[in-house]
Amino acid sequence: MEFSISEVKLSELNLANRIDAEHYQPHFLDIVSAVKKKQYKKLSELVSKNITTGHTPSMKEESFYGGDVKFIKTDNLRDNQIVENFNHFLSDKGANKLKNATLKNDDIIVTIIGATFEVVGRVARIFPDLGKASINQNISLIRPTIASGYLTCFLMCKYGKQQLYYLSRQTEQVNLNNVEVGDVLVPLASNSFVNKIHSLHTQTHDLTVQSKKFYEDAENILLKELGLGTHIPSENGLSVRELSECLRDNRFDAEYWQPEYDYLEEKIRECKQGFDTLDNLFIVSNKTEKIEADKEYLYVELADVNNTTGTVDNFTPLKGSELPSRGKMILKQNDLILSSVEGSLEKVAVITSNEKNIIGSTGFFILKEKAYEPEVALILLKSKPFQSLLKRQAQGTILTAIPKPSISRILLPKIDKGVQLKIKELIVSAKRQQLEAQELLSKAKHAVEVSIEKDEVEALKLLN
Repeated sequence: MEFSISEVKLSELNLANRIDAEHYQPHFLDIVSAVKKKQYKKLSELVSKNITTGHTPSMKEESFYGGDVKFIKTDNLRDNQIVENFNHFLSDKGANKLKNATLKNDDIIVTIIGATFEVVGRVARIFPDLGKASINQNISLIRPTIASGYLTCFLMCKYGKQQLYYLSRQTEQVNLNNVEVGDVLVPLASNSFVNKIHSLHTQTHDLTVQSKKFYEDAENILLKELGLGTHIPSENGLSVRELSECLRDNRFDAEYWQPEYDYLEEKIRECKQGFDTLDNLFIVSNKTEKIEADKEYLYVELADVNNTTGTVDNFTPLKGSELPSRGKMILKQNDLILSSVEGSLEKVAVITSNEKNIIGSTGFFILKEKAYEPEVALILLKSKPFQSLLKRQAQGTILTAIPKPSISRILLPKIDKGVQLKIKELIVSAKRQQLEAQELLSKAKHAVEVSIEKDEVEALKLLN
């Protein structure tokens, strides 16, 4: 068994706040020591206003909600991106309750409370295209006086990220407070280097915006082909059904029989290429793997799926003995995974990795394409009309989800091969932009690390 030992002088102990051994682990002390060898300032000295958090306006006050102000919570914040699956939107009145947490261009937000270290320390920079937004109590707002792109890359590189972990405390949750975020030591670089990193970070955002535009274009082509491009939902809330229909589908709840669903199904039946049920257009698989305790697996669950891009952002390496009980289903390259749980039905992704031993949560359906290109199936199932039809089939009390037998009631259109190829080309372009953005971000973060470990000259060589 290997042990990790730190020897720390009494004078260097933070006796007022921290005497726990975890705070003084050697790799944390090495990180802090490396930054201290450079010129540096505390983050709290590099802001135009005190670092702050938001809070959650009273849910009992309906007038605080239902507007167009995005309410960012932990689930929305990933490193370098804000995932727009917002559970709540604030009204102007609700946002007014969070004046100090209203986001502006070039602000930086950081998660400070979460169940694990993977949740704490996520960092994103705010750009104008986000629109009106505010944050809750689990996120800190940093308004820097230095270039925000440079500071964002620093906080995401190991010298920033590990300091956030170093300053955090683990009780029932891992957590930081605003003062501790302000204690992060930030290396001071030359204006030319700071501006270079800032510019590169801006480019990563521009590429991401272009990528999203390709996705939107793909969805517009698809919906136009299906005659749903300019659909305005009916205001008619009245639906009269035969008892035989209710018995056939075993659904007697009013939500299931909304006129909107009739309209969508009618449009699908009118498709010139024809239509069929989801279980006929895909092979729906839930094959389970015999888990070997000592075998290495790559685990995927709902939280790992990126709602915006339809990709899996994270594969967690786990031994069979460490897998959760829901980790049982084999995933292969080009499989489409679709959440079965209401509230996360937008979690749809194509498995692009050719790695072996990928295991998915039983919260997914696995769809193997027969009639569609994988990219087309992704856009189809993520589009608003078909998300609506998926949601229709969800049922339950404690956990509302789509039972597998209900899959056979979901109608999907058959799509012309030429249209499919157009959509596929757009999605391939979108993924190319995503990859370029990821590579550029990785290069910028690595350059910041090299500037700390060596100097800016060596760092710039990487960028050139």
